[in-house]
Parts: sequence; C-alpha cells; structure tokens
Amino acid sequence: MTIFSAHNLAKTYDNKLLFENISFGMEEGERVGIIGRNGVGKTTLMRIIGGMEYPDEGQVAFNKQMRFEYLHQLPTFDHGGPALDAVMDSRPDLRRLLDDHARLCDELGRHFSDEQQARLETISHQLDTQQGWQLEHEAQSILNRLGILDYKAEISTMSGGQRKRVALARVLLSNPDLLILDEPTNHLDADSVQYLQDRLQNSPRALLLITHDRYFLDAVCNRIVELDQSRIYNYPGNYERYLEQKEALLQSQEAAEEHTRSKLRRELAWLQSGAKARRTKAKARIKWIDEMQARPKNAGQKDIKIEVGKSFMGSRIIDSVNIAKSLDGKLLFRDFEYIAAPGDRIGIIGPNGTGKSTLLRVLAGEIEPDKGYVKHGATINIGFFRQEISDLAPTQTVVGALREIAEYIDTGVGRERYLSVRDMLERFLFPHRQHHSQIQTLSGGEKRRLGLLRVLMANPNVLLLDEPTNDFDIATLTALEEYLEFFHGSLIVVSHDRAFLDRSVHHIYAFEEQGRIRKYPGNYSAYLEKKEKAEQERRDKAPAKAAKSDSRERSRPAKKKLSFKEQQEYNQMEDAIAALEEQKAQLEEQLSSGTEDYLALAAKGKELTELEERIELAMLRWLELSEKAGA
Repeated sequence: MTIFSAHNLAKTYDNKLLFENISFGMEEGERVGIIGRNGVGKTTLMRIIGGMEYPDEGQVAFNKQMRFEYLHQLPTFDHGGPALDAVMDSRPDLRRLLDDHARLCDELGRHFSDEQQARLETISHQLDTQQGWQLEHEAQSILNRLGILDYKAEISTMSGGQRKRVALARVLLSNPDLLILDEPTNHLDADSVQYLQDRLQNSPRALLLITHDRYFLDAVCNRIVELDQSRIYNYPGNYERYLEQKEALLQSQEAAEEHTRSKLRRELAWLQSGAKARRTKAKARIKWIDEMQARPKNAGQKDIKIEVGKSFMGSRIIDSVNIAKSLDGKLLFRDFEYIAAPGDRIGIIGPNGTGKSTLLRVLAGEIEPDKGYVKHGATINIGFFRQEISDLAPTQTVVGALREIAEYIDTGVGRERYLSVRDMLERFLFPHRQHHSQIQTLSGGEKRRLGLLRVLMANPNVLLLDEPTNDFDIATLTALEEYLEFFHGSLIVVSHDRAFLDRSVHHIYAFEEQGRIRKYPGNYSAYLEKKEKAEQERRDKAPAKAAKSDSRERSRPAKKKLSFKEQQEYNQMEDAIAALEEQKAQLEEQLSSGTEDYLALAAKGKELTELEERIELAMLRWLELSEKAGA
C-alpha cells in the first residue's frame, strides 16, 4: 500500500534553488535513506513530506489511513515535565486508558458502583488486548537503551543531546506506520546506535531518514535517494549497493560526455569550414551545436584533499600522567596516562555522560585535572574542533571567517605549497558564489564545515576532534578521512561513528566501569571483535565454573548440625507454615462466598496476596535449613 507520493516538488530558499521537478513516493515496509551534500535541501524535502513546510511548486499526497511520527534535528517539546511522561504521551490512547483505570480504582475504593465496576472491567480488557500494561516498562526500557537513566529528569533541564534522545524514544514508542527521522544517530553513543539499528532492522514499519552514518545506512535501508544538483536519483538496495550503482553511473556519464565532446568537435569543425549551403539540415546541425554549448557542464564531485606538510613537534607533545577528574561529585576517569607521539591515531569511545569531552578539554589544557598533571610541548599547535560551533558571527561573511585565522596555509610541499583562503574554501566545497555570503544563510552542516575549516586553517600539528561527524554529509566525512590520511601530526578523536573510527584511528580508548579507560590496539571493528571474543570466553567459562563449584559442593563434608538458634527456628517452621496455609484456606473461602461487599473483598484480596508471599518466603527458609541440616 502506498504511504505517500510527491509530485513535481520545487523549493527555493533565500534565492537559492534547492530542488525542482522532484517526484517520488514510498510503500509499506520500505526503508529509504536520503543522502546528499549539506545545503542541498534534504531536511527541507523531509519537512515538506511531513507537512511542516510547503513547496513552491508541486504537492504531496499522503494516505489518510497511514500515521507517521517525525524526529527533528533539534526537537522541541510543547510541555515540560519528566522524560518518562513525555515518552509515554506518544501513545495517548493507552495513556488515557491507564489514567482512566487509575481514576476508577480510586473512586471504587471510596464508593462502589456497578456501572463503574463494569467500566473498569472494560478498560482492563482493552489494556489486556492492546498490551497497555507494558507501556511504562517499554518506555523505560527504550530510554535506558538510549542513555537516559533518570526517567524523572525534567525536560527543561536537559541538554540538547538528551532532549534528542528523549524525542527519539518518544517516536519509537509511538509505533506509527512511517518513521521520519532527521539525523537519528546524532548524540547517541555506539551502543545506543547499535540498539537503534537492530530495532529498526527488526521492525516492519516504513522508514524515511537522513543520516551520515554509513554503517547504519547499509544495515537499515533498502533504498537510497540522493539529492544532487537540484534533482533526485533513486538507487534500490542498501548503501553498499548504492556505491556500486553510483560508480557505474559516473563511468557511463564520463563515456557519454566524451562521446558528446567528440561529436561537438566534429560539428564545430564542419561549421568552421564555411559550408555555403545553409539548408534545413545545416540549420538543424547549427541549432544542435548551440544547444550543446549552452548546456550546463556537469559540476561533478570535487574531491577534498589537502596534504599538509610536517611541522616540528619536538620530543614532548602531550604528556598526561595519572590524571583523574570528577564533576559534580561524579567520578569521570582516574589513573589515566597518555604520552602522545607523532602519528598517533586515538579514538575515544564510551556511553554518553562518561566524560569523553571533559577528557579532551583536560588534554587541551582548558581545565585542570583533579589529580596528576598534563604538560604540553613548546612547539605543539593544538586544533580543537568542538561539538558546538559558537565562534561564528551570523553577519560575518564566509571568507571573512577564515581570514580571521590566516590568509594562507604553508603546506611546505608541492607546487600548491601556499593554500589561500579561497583555495581552502573551494577544496571544502564552498563555491565562489558562496564566499561572500553571510554565515546566517548557511545550513547547520555548512556552518560546522566552516568551523572545521577554521580549525584546519591554523595548520595544527595536534588535532582534537569532539564528535566531528555530527551534521556532516557523507562527502565531507569522506573528505575529512582523506585529510586525516595525509595528516602527519597527532590525532585524538571522540566519535560514535563506527565507519569514521574504522578508517581514521589505530587505537581505541574505551571508557569502562568505575572511571577506568582501557586501551585497545586497532580500529573500532578490531575493538568489537576483542570485546565479543572476551564475552564469548566468559560465557564458555561460566558453565565450567558452575560445574566445578557444584563438584566442590558435593565433595565438601556436610555440617554435622545447625546452630542452636537455627535448630530452634527449624523445629518451629513446619507448624508455622501449616498455620499460614490454614489462614490462606480461610481467606479463599471468604472470598468465594459472595457475601462480602466490594471494599471488604478488596481488603481480603490484598491480605491474601501478602499471605501467599509470607508462605513462599517461609518455604524457602525451611528448604535452606533442611539442606544445611542434611535432611
């Protein structure tokens, strides 16, 4: 069944054409990933599909039988309140039933009514059939897996990343026909990304998403839609299949363009030869030449490749010895030691809130450790790319923002030894027409790309990158990975992007329990393999350990007798259990007699439940004493 269909959409923003003549749709069960460079209109297209923006031309027809939920890049909440309430409110039907059930129970406890009792039974049946009793438990489970452990935390006090995770939990619990997700993996740690990936893979719901996470795209999507040069291109299959099809398409385009150029050269040669007879056929050939010359050239995809030269770093780069740090009484890390070396490629991972960004700030010298020390070499030049870009003035121009840092970079090698501001902008996909645009006209991803470029313009020999992949398109990520491949200095990066870590780092530093940071050689995939192998060995050893323990228990001589107090307790246990069983039988008889009113039945039912728990505990204690006595 069709979920929606979009026909001939066009949209211009701030005098910039984003796209035109776009038509596509989705069927039930499809999982579509939208990709494209920053600023091409991916989010705008999704907002148009979701009805939050209107196209300049065209229309979107949505199946009225289908329900969708939309996750924004920067979600907002209409009301405050605890995180758990915000998530549970995504199922207003079940929430209403639960509230009605609680209200009726309270009213019946004060005044019995046959009508209210019947209503209560109806609501209970509805909650049974719709599995409504599990709503709160499921909401807590999703929040927990996404890194929100304090379910009562107020939305208004949360950071932007925490609000994003609460909003994601909300849309997941809502169980719609279509999930529309804008950068769902931002602000998630690697474990949470894996949970989300597994959940979406196993869900029959349709999915439309924007993400830069290539592993996520490859695992979750069965169709890729690319926005490029104001048009849309469909590629069936996952991200790996898209890459294969894209490569074949570019090869065919190159061959076609070469054929066209050859034909154009022949036609131009004929035209310049001065043919005298300008009949219909000749005029048609001239018209074809004019059309070919007027056709816009394929802009192609400019690769970003900046080879920076080596700069002297000295014998000391960053020495951090036995450092520890706590914030607000919470231990983040302790006993951490790192002596940086040229060519280091360190990836830092761990759950949200464990202190990864704080560790970078300590290494950068911005804050002091509580214990230990951090010393920097005299010749190091640290470039620190933070999660939040706060040093860009909205009315400043793009080129002006870079000239504040430097007019050029001295790479020290090659014919392009000196790279000017304009060279760098071009290499980082800022076209000439955008150089004098104000920063406030840029998309979120373009602002972060400009922020990264400001860091690189300082030509650092130590790079600290805090979640550099957030809001970057795949082309920029690939370009950054290529830049890092030719970077001769030391790299320390905090990231949840598994593909980025696999390509960019040689060691993983993982935040683990009790403030420990453990070091693993290799990239992220190697780290996962080691963790999985260790977990498998632990599982394999568990049965053997249990068998060994049982064997020791069997060979251990039994105690000859109980202690005096235990013997007295044991002697009285059977009589005590018999008395409790008799009380239980009497209560059950009273409950089944039908002579009690509602309030008395409720009280006796509660008493019976408590009595059964007491009997169970007494039986467990009797068994424990029996085994100890060797009975």
